[in-house]
Amino acid sequence: MKKQWWHDKVAYQIYPKSFRDTNGDGIGDLRGVISKLDYLKELGIDIIWLSPIYQSPFADQGYDISDYYEIDPRFGTMEDLQELIDEAKKRNLYILLDLVVNHCSDEHEWFQKALKDPKGEYGDYFYIREGKDGKEPSNIRSYFGGSAWEQIGDTGLYYLHLFHKKQPDLNWENPVVRKEIYDMINWWLKKGIAGFRIDAIMNIKKALPFHDYEPDREDGLADCRLMLNENEGVMDFLKEMRDATFQKYDAFTVGEVFNEKKEELCDFIGEDGCFSSIFDFSQTVFGASEKGWYDNGPVTPDDYRKCCFDSQERAEGIGFLSNIIENHDEPRGVSRYIPEGECSDAAKKMLAALYFLLKGMPFIYQGQEIGMENVAFESIDQYDDISTLEEYQVAIENGLTNQQALEAVRRYSRDNARVPFQWDDSENAGFTKGMAWLPVSKDYPSINLQHQSADPDSVFHFYKKLIALRKNEEYKDTLVYGQVIPAYLEMERLMAYYRNGEHEKILVIGNFKQDEQEIDLVEPYRKILLNNYDTVIETGKKLLLKGYQVLVLLF
Repeated sequence: MKKQWWHDKVAYQIYPKSFRDTNGDGIGDLRGVISKLDYLKELGIDIIWLSPIYQSPFADQGYDISDYYEIDPRFGTMEDLQELIDEAKKRNLYILLDLVVNHCSDEHEWFQKALKDPKGEYGDYFYIREGKDGKEPSNIRSYFGGSAWEQIGDTGLYYLHLFHKKQPDLNWENPVVRKEIYDMINWWLKKGIAGFRIDAIMNIKKALPFHDYEPDREDGLADCRLMLNENEGVMDFLKEMRDATFQKYDAFTVGEVFNEKKEELCDFIGEDGCFSSIFDFSQTVFGASEKGWYDNGPVTPDDYRKCCFDSQERAEGIGFLSNIIENHDEPRGVSRYIPEGECSDAAKKMLAALYFLLKGMPFIYQGQEIGMENVAFESIDQYDDISTLEEYQVAIENGLTNQQALEAVRRYSRDNARVPFQWDDSENAGFTKGMAWLPVSKDYPSINLQHQSADPDSVFHFYKKLIALRKNEEYKDTLVYGQVIPAYLEMERLMAYYRNGEHEKILVIGNFKQDEQEIDLVEPYRKILLNNYDTVIETGKKLLLKGYQVLVLLF
């Protein structure tokens, strides 16, 4: 594998609205990010991905962009962003922006012009179609529920929105639209941005002409992914974008790509791939039901292990995946992958080590490094996320009681990750001196950075050790480039793998349950590189792992 500048880096995702508020309006801002750059440097972070900060009406928390060249006043100014870029560079930190180009906002100038003349130049910037028999052009359902088509006034015309109705899809078949997008990307790269996380990118290619599919719910609609599964030619768009933009600046790019086929992986992340990396979502999509969140199946420890190893196997020899346990669109990883009732600091540290030391680019989501958990909101009225509100209604319509529906969305709500960062145990967890835009989780007095910074045995300090280990010059080649070889697969609720390098091998092994487990070591180890307990119990070649103990052993 050709070595790249970003291979040995560690990335951190910031959801600016919930990170740090400096002006008391209850919304995090760019000055808040600037104020915490030293903290991120201390943690060991290299690359910072900012969720959208562009001008937006916030129908979908900034993923509906009304001006790609402006900063939303909620977050600050372009001068604030330039200061952030400059201050980051002083600390050898790189800034990524979110690239949202499948859709824009219905308040964007292009769409406003399209509404005035749907059959004119700007109408062709979007997918505007005649209705069919007095109904929508096709029966595809948007990701947020309901038809993916919205009627334009009292005309017989409809526009496509695979997400919220205020997020009209851009027509990538139009070369003028593509050029507008590439010009915008290059404008940001010239400002000193190091690259992008690329949002919902597999949606840019539609299967045309639009047609109906077999309904999969009583609403008579069909999952829009059925249409996307039919499309062909998305790679042509992606490689054109790469050549016109990213490649010219040696930018780091990570794509939000779901359900890619193994034979396509090289096109995405191979040596001549369209992106530097793509996220591994195999664990996050496991158990998902077409019926809705209320019907999702659990991810058991053995399921989690299989998802990780399957992803590692298909990426080996091709390129780097980006590894996560959570992000702004997912519940907290420790609440999702650790069985209910078993969440503890030991379990949080174990999960951290198991995912972080896989081959690929490790991403940490804000608050993950202190083990933030899912939120126990008591009413559906406390949720802000449009997906959560839609899934709550889906559960009710399928016969669940209000309480059952609330429990269902609690497990998967995006707001679990969007509540304010818990800096300390003061009011609003130190996030704001005003009224936080989303309620602070009630567990902040016990789970916060201030307490954990003072405790050398905390989850926070374990993450620091993990990052330092991956960057340690002595082991870096093995932990960055070494092949992943699964081990002890015959044992239940135990996840173990070797990282095989040219001159050494390292075993990462975690006991994914509360009871002790004994394992037979194939050979004696030379050194313990990391342990989430104070001791190791061993007899000869036998190793006794305590509940949720994780060890990193050098052989």
